[in-house]
Amino acid sequence: MSARVLLVASLLALGALYLAWFAGRPYAAIAWSLLALPPLLLAVLVWRGVQRAGFLAALLALLWFSHGVMEAWVNAADRAWALAAVALSLLVVGAASAPGLRARFGRRRR
Repeated sequence: MSARVLLVASLLALGALYLAWFAGRPYAAIAWSLLALPPLLLAVLVWRGVQRAGFLAALLALLWFSHGVMEAWVNAADRAWALAAVALSLLVVGAASAPGLRARFGRRRR
């Protein structure tokens, strides 16, 4: 699986996670617009080949990671959701960074 496909899949999974996590709550629309919509839009941009979308996804994944850690620490009832968000945000960072790491540390041809 290519890094681009993995990045799109992890962004879609993160968006779906946030949609399911906050469904039925009184502040669902705000949570969806701030947490679920950005990864879904970034997945579309990455899929279409927008050059800086992967970088922006990795940058926002650091915020999603921080949010997940904070929620896991503070709210025991949502700990499973939060840890899933942490794992997916780390996957986003890894998938977005893979092409650059491969170019930098990959085998050089002679």
